[in-house]
Amino acid sequence: MKSHVYEYRKFVLAGIALTIVLCYIARLAFLQLTSEEYKSRANDNAFFNNIIFPARGVIYDRNGELLVYNQPAYDIMVIMREINHLDTLDFCNTIGITKAQFDERMELIKDRKKNPGYSTYTQQLFLPQICAEEYGVFQEKLFRFHGFYIRERTIRRYATDHGAHILGDVAEVSPADVEKDEYYSPGDFIGKQGVERSYEQELRGVKGVEVLLRDARGRIQGNYRNGAFDRKPVPGKNLTLSIDTKLQALGERLMEGKMGSIVAIEPSTGEILCMVSAPSYDPHRMEGKQRGAQMMEMQRDPMKPMLNRAISGTYPPGSTFKISQGLTFLQEGIITTSTAYSCSHGFRFAGMKVGCHAHGSPLPLIPAIATSCNSYFCWGLFQMLSNRNKYKTIQDAMTTWKDYMVSMGFGYKLGIDLPGEARGMIPNAEYYDRRLGRWSGLSVISISIGQGEVTLTPLQIANLGATIANRGYYITPHVVKHVEGGHLADSLLVKHHTKVEKKYYDAVVEGMRKAVLGGTCRGANTPMYEVCGKTGTAQNRGHDHSAFMGFAPKDNPKIAIAVYVENGGFGAHFGVPIGALMMEQYINGELSPISEAKAATFQSRHINYGTRER
Repeated sequence: MKSHVYEYRKFVLAGIALTIVLCYIARLAFLQLTSEEYKSRANDNAFFNNIIFPARGVIYDRNGELLVYNQPAYDIMVIMREINHLDTLDFCNTIGITKAQFDERMELIKDRKKNPGYSTYTQQLFLPQICAEEYGVFQEKLFRFHGFYIRERTIRRYATDHGAHILGDVAEVSPADVEKDEYYSPGDFIGKQGVERSYEQELRGVKGVEVLLRDARGRIQGNYRNGAFDRKPVPGKNLTLSIDTKLQALGERLMEGKMGSIVAIEPSTGEILCMVSAPSYDPHRMEGKQRGAQMMEMQRDPMKPMLNRAISGTYPPGSTFKISQGLTFLQEGIITTSTAYSCSHGFRFAGMKVGCHAHGSPLPLIPAIATSCNSYFCWGLFQMLSNRNKYKTIQDAMTTWKDYMVSMGFGYKLGIDLPGEARGMIPNAEYYDRRLGRWSGLSVISISIGQGEVTLTPLQIANLGATIANRGYYITPHVVKHVEGGHLADSLLVKHHTKVEKKYYDAVVEGMRKAVLGGTCRGANTPMYEVCGKTGTAQNRGHDHSAFMGFAPKDNPKIAIAVYVENGGFGAHFGVPIGALMMEQYINGELSPISEAKAATFQSRHINYGTRER
């Protein structure tokens, strides 16, 4: 009689064997059909994919002057598994590095934390951007260094010394860049700042590939199937900026030795004509292999030359803000153009005092703008926030006020086509409820003259000038005028209308014109065209900031401008004369001999900031 125990054991052993076989089959199927890793290894044994980088799009100014171009460069690449009997000393001497540098680079390549795309089967970047001379020497001896290859590419070069914050720069991709966009591989380059970053997809083009066949020893035998699977690179698109290089150069010259910004806009299009941030730096410092060291040096500089103050700096706008207040009070019916308020060297009410300089009193809106009367706009805001016939609560009044400010482009990003834009600060009722508890119009009266909690960027101040020049609307400010073979984003071409009717702008324009003819902006007056302007002297913990906002000509304006000089004192000291010179340069195409002499004077007028941290 057969034992049932042995009969069951036979089936168990057969089942185990079958399970093992099925596991092997499943694993082999997975490796051969679904695993990209083994497929890649197999392909790399037979093929070599030579990546061909496209030429990055070049950049011009609005007049067709070349600003940024490409220059040939070469990267040394390595495939780790192909390194064979390498004479390390000969290799290092050939490319001009030490053995320690060689070892450090190899360890970095193998570090999967810092190089997550590492594979011994794929090309890794060993040394980027060697010059043509270094390439020639290395190419002659390349046959000795198995596993190393030359990859041709282009690097950025600058044809101008100006506009570094606008142009930006390119640098090697970070691991986060590679993870975010599958287009990039370790060792690729990407726009890091300025238009190089914001228009990266347009500028970078599309990579090409050349599929080469290997023999059993890994040697290249030629194109696979006569190039049937090769793909040509597609060059990046060229950009034309709205920047006027001559105007940009003058602005940077006038801001030497100063901190602050100049922003000029063409009101009819929203195109930025110049964007100066001071101190600045020469864009050539960000070229090639020196970029890292130069960047570290500038980041340690207490004057922060890499900060684009035009869009990232936020400041109290001072009296340039009064124009927005006058417009709001007119539209809300708080005042008319003939409403007059008294000024006894300032605003005085219930123990509150805001000082002002000497001028006639009482006075209506237009003279109040021309003389930059603090008291007038304090009274206007106080009347608005205290009006219970029109607004149920002070919170309702404050919300209405805030909505007008937002419609004029304050408190939020304007949406410029550059990275790093700040939004500034426009307080609302909730902010004061949290901060002050119970509050009144007197508690916040300083915001009516651009002080207190209100902060704007120089771009927003210039945009206010463009809005007034257009009598009630602005187009999103932008620095790119044209993209080759394409068009700008719709968001850059939209007209943004304020909450104020066009008819009320005539009064503030007249006030700004009188400020130039006989008020605080007399230094901007010229017989060549009608200038409209408004000064600003923004209080600061140190010396006051000097500001100017204006446009010209009065009718059919070509340029709106904001000048902001940190610690420059009264608006008439630095803001007005610099703004006047900039408008003359753009409208006339050059400065007169007298104006050129003035420019030289202001270029030499430095401000002693010391070495304070900012």
